[in-house]
Amino acid sequence: MVMLETAAPAPVSDRHRYDRATAHLDGPVAVVDLAAFDANAADLVRRAAGKPIRVASKSVRCRALLERALAVDGFAGVMSFTLDESLWLARTGVRDILLAYPSADRTGYAELTADPALAREITVVLDDPAQLDLIDKARGGDAEVRVCLELDTALHLLGGRVRVGARRSPLRTPEDLGAFAELVQHRRGFRVVGLMAYEGHVAGVGDQVPGRPARSRLIRLMQAKSRTELAERRAAVVRRLRRVAELEFVNGGGTGSVESTVAERAVTEVAAGSGLYLPRLFDNYRSFQGRPAALFGQPVVRRPGVGVVTVLGGGYPASGAAGPDRSPVPYLPQGLRYDPVEGAGEVQTPLLGSAADDLLIGDRVWFRHAKAGELCERFAELHLVERDRVVRTVPTYRGEGKTFL
Repeated sequence: MVMLETAAPAPVSDRHRYDRATAHLDGPVAVVDLAAFDANAADLVRRAAGKPIRVASKSVRCRALLERALAVDGFAGVMSFTLDESLWLARTGVRDILLAYPSADRTGYAELTADPALAREITVVLDDPAQLDLIDKARGGDAEVRVCLELDTALHLLGGRVRVGARRSPLRTPEDLGAFAELVQHRRGFRVVGLMAYEGHVAGVGDQVPGRPARSRLIRLMQAKSRTELAERRAAVVRRLRRVAELEFVNGGGTGSVESTVAERAVTEVAAGSGLYLPRLFDNYRSFQGRPAALFGQPVVRRPGVGVVTVLGGGYPASGAAGPDRSPVPYLPQGLRYDPVEGAGEVQTPLLGSAADDLLIGDRVWFRHAKAGELCERFAELHLVERDRVVRTVPTYRGEGKTFL
């Protein structure tokens, strides 16, 4: 991930709206601005140009907001992140769930294979024969397991000596995918129904880094080369797989690559989730601009001196390689920054800047998390805001007692 050095601009009026809406609540508090959420959903649909969007649940982690997205024409299906979560969602009525990460949850596989109704709604990503063995040993019944194969999307340069992209599936070529698909198809109790290929080095890396024009150009060159290479390879893989199985879907992309992914004829659907909340890691893209929808507010509890306030807590780092871009960013009021020695603290967070002198004890500072759904691991509930009112309070996964990861 590239380092994000500035936050997206914020209208001053938003701060006053959020303050008024939550004035009756003690902090820390998390909110979702429904107008921003809905606008982001509409923009994702526009960018998808008629192809369905599968909602990435890890980037939402709130059933009420998953349901809100799925109610929008243009969204269809969920991309889940653990088998336990997939089973829970299916039991609560969510349909068409793609478990996008291989699982070693034997108990979960016993439940899945014992219940044909669950097995019809959940498709699991596999990329290794050993995963088939694990499922068979865990079986609790004879229900057929729907299988999605995953294609390695990484860009290989200099004869493979340089790799750009996440280390995910070991299946890279049409021959790799075709051979594994044949193995799955000939195995009793399994059926290949889909292909997934997530180009995270395009979808998850901003191409317009503030103050870094040379780096931005390099990222754009890398992404252009990767898009071209992957489009050709993905199409070849799909042709090979269709000789073996009837593919119901070909999934690709993410919030940052919607336009380029749906432009490929071989792709039938795109995944997205972060674009609904728009966390700080998605500020620096040329292809789209969303509205920050998910925020958390921390109360001012100290005024150590001129140009400094201290808020309670706030040290909510995001996953990934540790660095400044994994910290939340002070968002409202504008003009606040971390003390470089302390950063975002476990129990207290000093904030510097002239805006600090206008804040009183009990006032609220609003932050944006670096990632989307990970914010929900810190809060049991989200307060849904319309204009300057909380219109509904809904539980996060954690608020429902679910801590999948």
